[in-house]
Order: sequence, then structure tokens, then C-alpha cells
Amino acid sequence: MIAMLSLLLTVPMMAQYGPRTRYRGSYVRPRTHYTPARPSGYMPLDMYFGLRGGGAFSTVSSDDPLLDGGSMRAGVNVGFVAGFQMVPSTPLYFETGLMYVEKGGEGKYQGSKFTYSLNYLEVPLLLKYNGVVDRDLSIQPFIGGFLSAGVGGKIRDFGHRQAFSSFSDDGFKRFDGGIRLGCGLQYAHLYAEVGYDIGLANISRDSFDSSRTGSLYATLGVNF
Repeated sequence: MIAMLSLLLTVPMMAQYGPRTRYRGSYVRPRTHYTPARPSGYMPLDMYFGLRGGGAFSTVSSDDPLLDGGSMRAGVNVGFVAGFQMVPSTPLYFETGLMYVEKGGEGKYQGSKFTYSLNYLEVPLLLKYNGVVDRDLSIQPFIGGFLSAGVGGKIRDFGHRQAFSSFSDDGFKRFDGGIRLGCGLQYAHLYAEVGYDIGLANISRDSFDSSRTGSLYATLGVNF
């Protein structure tokens, strides 16, 4: 994650001090405007940076009845992203970034309620298609994956009135990963997105059980 953050901070500096292009020193149109490469000359690859914030509704499906949080739990997600055009002849972008996301679940065991939160630092790894509708509007479907590292959270057992860390020996593994798919909508610099995360990693510490996350989220933001 440190290496990814360093890369995201280095790319704008390289762009600032690189050779001048037709974008340098003039007004840059909103990223909804896609211009194919000219066959007769060099066309620089497009890139953008964005801020994101929103909410999510997540669950954790587990074979262990003590940890099976089938009821949705609300949380927040916030962070920044960067997108890079892969080839100049098509509006296909690779998007990554760094997000803080809150997942978790809740349920009942022998009549007693339990809840838990799973807070992660998350890196998205997406392929996004920028389908231009007109000058200011574009639709951006995407598919890819995510990698997460747990940084906090609590498991609360209301029956025994106990609380302990979600990533303790009695909880879950810290690392998660899976598939992400969804669609974004951009108008000028404003951006909205809806997506779903399908956790593929088994975050259960028990060798005989499996636990996997799922999360429906929506975010708003801006692209530069």
C-alpha cells in the first residue's frame, strides 16, 4: 500500500515536469470528453484523479453460527482514486487508489444479538470503460477487484456483554480480497458510483469454517 501511495504521488509530479503537450498550460476539458488518438501524431494518454465518499451496506456469510452476520450493517467509505488510460485508441482506463471502508454484519445466536465491524484500508484495481454520451456526460461501467487490510473493528456479544477486536484470535483474519463490479456516472467534474464487492478470501481463522464478505456501496465525488 505504501508503494501504491508513492506511485500515485509521483505520477502527477512526472506529468508536471514532462514534455509539453496540447493539454499543458491551457484549460483541460472535463474527463467525460474522450478524443481518440490521431494516426499522424503523438497523443498523450489521459489520466484523472478523484475524491470519493459515501456509504455501504455489508454482510459476512459464515459457516460458524457465532460469526454468521447475515443481516446488513451500514458503514462509510472515503478516499481517493487515480485513473490512467491504457491505450490512446480506446477509452479504457485502469483505476486504483486508497480507500477507508467499513464493513461488518450482525445476527443472533441462541436468541442473543451480536454485531461486528470490519474496518479496512482498501486498494481497488479496476478496468473502467468511459462511454461518452455527450460533451459533459459519460457512463462508466467497470469490473475488477479489491485488496483489503484490516485496521480496526469490534465484535460485540450482547448475550455475554463482551466486546473484543474483530481481528483477534477469536475473530477474523486481517486480509481480504475479491471481485468488484458496478457502474459510474459523470457529469462535468461531478461523479457518482454504485458497485458491489464479492469477497473471495476466507477471512475465518478456523480451519473448518469459511467466512466471506459482501458489500453494496454508493459513492459521490469529483474528478480532476
